[in-house]
Amino acid sequence: MLVQLQYLRAIAALLVVYFHAILQLAKVNPAIDATAFTYGETGVDIFFVLSGFVMWLTTSGRATTPVDFARKRIRRIVPLYWLATLFSALVALVAPSLLKSTAFDLPHLMASMLFLPWINPVDTTMIVPVIVPGWTLNYEMFFYFVFALLLPIREDYRLPALFGAFLAILIVCHLLPETTATKFYGEPIILEFLAGAALGWLYGQKLLLPPRWAWVLLAVAFVFLFVNEALVRPEDRYYGWGIPALFIVYSAISIDFSKLPIVGWLNYLGNASYEIYITHAFTLAFLRIVANRFPIGALQQPVVFVILCLVLSCIVGAIIHEIVTPRRKVRIASRPAADLG
Repeated sequence: MLVQLQYLRAIAALLVVYFHAILQLAKVNPAIDATAFTYGETGVDIFFVLSGFVMWLTTSGRATTPVDFARKRIRRIVPLYWLATLFSALVALVAPSLLKSTAFDLPHLMASMLFLPWINPVDTTMIVPVIVPGWTLNYEMFFYFVFALLLPIREDYRLPALFGAFLAILIVCHLLPETTATKFYGEPIILEFLAGAALGWLYGQKLLLPPRWAWVLLAVAFVFLFVNEALVRPEDRYYGWGIPALFIVYSAISIDFSKLPIVGWLNYLGNASYEIYITHAFTLAFLRIVANRFPIGALQQPVVFVILCLVLSCIVGAIIHEIVTPRRKVRIASRPAADLG
């Protein structure tokens, strides 16, 4: 099994948690200027490349129907996401003061449940669902939808068809009058899924990097990812952040991790990364409320607050993971799906 994919899932999830923890820190202690430490948004780009790679890898050489593919994706993603969305909407309805970026709005709620892009009623500059980090799942489900439609195509032609479909989507979205849908689906960030699928094809053809150079490129790509996060605007993330994420995944899959000791806790967090990603917004909001209502000195310290955010988000995500994951004997790194779901 490609245990390195689990490692990357864990790292990507922790990067996103760290990014949102820094944003919450500014609300806990406005006197602290944490802008110099605002990193981690690029974890999403790693997730997207991983998603394309895994979708290709798990369907290559197998007779998978669009219905079977969709059923597995829905079973994995939808129940927890719907539960979290309904809970967030309920809180927004009965205690709106607790939430800073969510308000109860029925059309917005319905669009969120259906994974459709919708303008946030609180901040009309953002196209995000009830659970703000869920905007990535809107892209994920869209990618799954397009990918499922192309599964009946012979595998030799599937990757070119995927390239053609995504390029056509981008072109059409830019030619049509601007709407919420064309603006959302017209973002070049969707090319990161395409890049991941291309990596899946390369892996299947055994067109990989020499291991020695893969380790070097892995380190360099991570450095470029963090440097570019400071230098490249989020609007240009598809190349500024997407390309380093692409090389991170390409380098990782070129290394034979089976010859290395398993990092158990990192592998476990990779398995629980979806649950961590979905629930961390609630965990961070809870810590923010506690820090604001009970001004304990330690909670006001940036390092302590951020570490608590990371640790508690992992604990809550792990608990939810244990609840929602069927109890069965599994091999280490048993769930190869390295995307958000």
